[in-house]
Amino acid sequence: MEEMSLGPNGGLIYCFEFLMENLDFLTDPLEEVTEDYLIIFDMPGQIELYTHVPILPELVKHLMRGSLNINMCAAYLLESTFVIDRPKFFAGTLSAMSAMLMLEMPHVNILSKMDLIKGQVAKRDLKRFLQADVDLLEGDPLRRVDEDEGGGKRDPDPVSKKNVMAGESFHRLNKAVGQLIDDFSMVSFLKLDAQDEDSVGAVLSYIDDAIQFHEAQEPKEPPDMDNMGGVDIFESALGG
Repeated sequence: MEEMSLGPNGGLIYCFEFLMENLDFLTDPLEEVTEDYLIIFDMPGQIELYTHVPILPELVKHLMRGSLNINMCAAYLLESTFVIDRPKFFAGTLSAMSAMLMLEMPHVNILSKMDLIKGQVAKRDLKRFLQADVDLLEGDPLRRVDEDEGGGKRDPDPVSKKNVMAGESFHRLNKAVGQLIDDFSMVSFLKLDAQDEDSVGAVLSYIDDAIQFHEAQEPKEPPDMDNMGGVDIFESALGG
């Protein structure tokens, strides 16, 4: 970063560009891995890698369509605490949709760390979040709280965070984002609590289906019926 005069994000993109020019570093170790294994690429969270530049889409194409021919699924994790701030949640949902469109691969969206919001969100509302119901923006409780706490008083600074977020322009922006998400109707979420085995198993099951993991397994050979006495049993049943 110092040598190239790059910031953290610029340095990260430079590293991925370097990787794309030296893909043997990644693909050679993977040549030895059989279909019995599930490979996890733990990617950095900088959203520009998935929405702004074509590096990751090119890497995905190389892994899926090149000599490795890997069945891949993207798992996009959005922290569940985003549902407390509804505009923030839909901004995260828009990023998830953008990544889905850019990567062009099987995709699973996940609300992670569900244990952090236990008791804070009604089950009925949570189901709506899982389906990214844009009508949730109309009944944002945080907006009502801000209006109640203000008691009719307004901050004299027109560009203060509170005034901007309470303004009509911000409301129209959120509505436009919600409408865009609704028009595509692509994004829904799975719940994930890493401390709950059933929750982890459900997410893995969706990913297995997306990559056709079980279909790729070698079928088991049927047992040798001669060694098991199967022929004798069959003949006895026929009265032979």
